[in-house]
Amino acid sequence: MVHAAAPIPDISTPESFTQTMLRVRSVAYTNPQAGGTSGIFLAGLLERLGIAAAVNAKAKLIHGGAVADHIAEGEAEIGIHQISEILAVKGAVLVGPLPAEIQNFTVYSAGVGAAAKDGAMDAASALVRFLAGPHAGPIIKAKGMEPAS
Repeated sequence: MVHAAAPIPDISTPESFTQTMLRVRSVAYTNPQAGGTSGIFLAGLLERLGIAAAVNAKAKLIHGGAVADHIAEGEAEIGIHQISEILAVKGAVLVGPLPAEIQNFTVYSAGVGAAAKDGAMDAASALVRFLAGPHAGPIIKAKGMEPAS
């Protein structure tokens, strides 16, 4: 993501993503030590691409909350976080998903605990059915996620 007033960088290929990460002055992402999935994934990706030292030297590591808030406030030139976390923040613009070759997906699942009481079990079961049903798909997509296939 970038600030709403910034030009959109090219991240369409692993090579262009790498060049963009090396070119920008500052990068914000979730601190991998905080345990967030996006930060842990990105730390590994930067290592695989051979650019970890260069990017980490100009990184603003976020210790909780939305990375997009920091981009919207102008604290870093570019940010990386889950799409669903970016779309919700005014002032931050999604550049696009990472190229397929370097993309990562976080899968969320839902279930009802076996020890749930009758009322809670009914409510939880109804929620799971709704989330898996046809009405939820457009909402899930609008929030930057992909419904289960």
